[in-house]
Amino acid sequence: MLVLGLETSCDETGVALYDSERGLLADALFSQIELHRLYGGVVPELASRDHIKRMLPLIEQVLADAQCKPSDIEGIAYTAGPGLVGALLVGASCAQALAFAWDIPSIGVHHMEGHLLAPMLEDNPPQFPFVALLVSGGHTQLVRVDGIGQYCLLGESIDDAAGEAFDKTAKLMGLRYPGGPEIARIAEQGQAGRFVLPKPMTDRPGLQFSFSGLKTATLTAWQKCVAAGDDGEQTRADLAHAFQLAGVAITAGMLIGLYPPAALLAMAVWLLTFSLTRISSLAALASVPLCLPLLAWQQPHVLLPVSVLSLLLVWRHRRNLKDLLAGNERSFKD
Repeated sequence: MLVLGLETSCDETGVALYDSERGLLADALFSQIELHRLYGGVVPELASRDHIKRMLPLIEQVLADAQCKPSDIEGIAYTAGPGLVGALLVGASCAQALAFAWDIPSIGVHHMEGHLLAPMLEDNPPQFPFVALLVSGGHTQLVRVDGIGQYCLLGESIDDAAGEAFDKTAKLMGLRYPGGPEIARIAEQGQAGRFVLPKPMTDRPGLQFSFSGLKTATLTAWQKCVAAGDDGEQTRADLAHAFQLAGVAITAGMLIGLYPPAALLAMAVWLLTFSLTRISSLAALASVPLCLPLLAWQQPHVLLPVSVLSLLLVWRHRRNLKDLLAGNERSFKD
């Protein structure tokens, strides 16, 4: 089955063609980073307008790259949420309009379920059941995955998500948007041990996360450095190093300690560099099998398929679209 996937949940417009037998045929991504960098964060109205501008040209590009015609497409998948309301509306409207015009079905896919199942597209996917660590934008969640559509939320952040904490911390340290990758970049040059930051909630029972205290502690440390005239690049790097160490300990470190037999699934841009190395080391020390969505980070030009390709995963496991539309789709909640 050939499926067109559309992703417009935030500040990237993504399109992909996925075949249930042949895999990924083509994909295209347009990032709005430069558009939003001037404002230091995503402006929802600008994001929505840019999605409108990019969507149809990207679809045409993907069809041409895959040497396919609209008549070849058998279904359309689009991100239904969570995300920016206006941005989601662009993808949903486009998907449903094309589906109506081409007389094929369309289906909205939960954004977090897409991230959750993206590694199932790998050559060696994790076996059920496994515990998933979702670190994506405004969400930080622990989910037990017993099968497709069978999920149990074990814990989540009670305040800022990890991605939000990274972006806010980067901004207060004077780093440019998007902040997460910037912190990851400079943390590689940081000196370990100069700053020691708290790891909220890691000494308490339960599986809830908290990043607000870490963010505040980082702000306090940075303000002291600025007041002392010690706010150079090396200080930034040292503080970013400490911030990432604490962030990893709050997320993957706690999970590895509590669920030693579990397979972990971690996904986020900030995990692709320094944090990925740290998480891999923690997992190895604890003898925990670690599954990462290599499909996304091995190909920098198609980072988005963490979202886009995952929308198409449903068809890999449920080959008949009519059965998919009629059946119990999922239990994932917004």
